Amino acid sequence: MIRWMIVIFLALLLISWFSPLLTKLGFGKLPGDLRFRLFGREFFLPFTTTILLSMVASLIGKLI
Repeated sequence: MIRWMIVIFLALLLISWFSPLLTKLGFGKLPGDLRFRLFGREFFLPFTTTILLSMVASLIGKLI
């Protein structure tokens, strides 16, 4: 359980680092991705993008 939490945290961290590139590709604007402003800071929680990219990574892992 702890290992999955670490993997999810790292995936969210990587997606937030690459969010400008992913936004140009259309990711980050999916229906389950949350973007909100709180106390003058913008927060981005890419739930749907994370699920979609993890499914693609899983598919690639199974094919290799």
